[in-house]
Amino acid sequence: MKIKKLTVYSSGIKKLLKFYRDELGFEIREYAEKSFELKLGYSILRFEYREHATPYHIAFHVPDRQEQEALQWVETNLGVLKNNEEKIIDFSNWQAKSVYFYDADRNIMELISRRDFRKPTSAIFEPSNIIGIAEIGLATDDVKQKFKQLKEEVGLQKFDGDLERFCAVGDPEGLIITINKDLKDWFPTSDRAYMSAFKVEIEHEKEQFALSFDKNKLDITKI
Repeated sequence: MKIKKLTVYSSGIKKLLKFYRDELGFEIREYAEKSFELKLGYSILRFEYREHATPYHIAFHVPDRQEQEALQWVETNLGVLKNNEEKIIDFSNWQAKSVYFYDADRNIMELISRRDFRKPTSAIFEPSNIIGIAEIGLATDDVKQKFKQLKEEVGLQKFDGDLERFCAVGDPEGLIITINKDLKDWFPTSDRAYMSAFKVEIEHEKEQFALSFDKNKLDITKI
């Protein structure tokens, strides 16, 4: 599953724009008063204004085995989010290692480096090295129902999880991290998981789909 475009919401668009463009040096496109987009490899991340927006969990793919370089970049520009005392978190069963940080909206952002996904073209890490969007978090009160819908309407499979507290849906290229908001918080901070609305355009097995999640309702359209 490839995440082509992800739209999320913010009540502080100007603050978020300054964070990504001016502080971190991300490539910005289509900036307007109430929205802007980040160019992230093969993906687009769009922020739109919404009053009382709540935080997200979002992950970006970084090149294979560049987690140390990603950590250095995070520590130079931001503060790293640790799991206990670990700054680089090893997901050995996923063949990946990750570094986490907060953005200006307190979204939990993840830089995930897989073992065999995309080879690096540079020895250093910077935002232009991001390959694409790897994950979007979906918080619900019924993980099993959301997985069933994604499987039946899109053909996505369970990548990991138990269908009660947590289920990663998709494949290493792209995942919808589905959790039960009443049973689990976001890793690694234990921040509360909100049912934050989003829209995402994905490609799966050469077909295109548009997904919209809002107020615990998931709508899926083939495009």
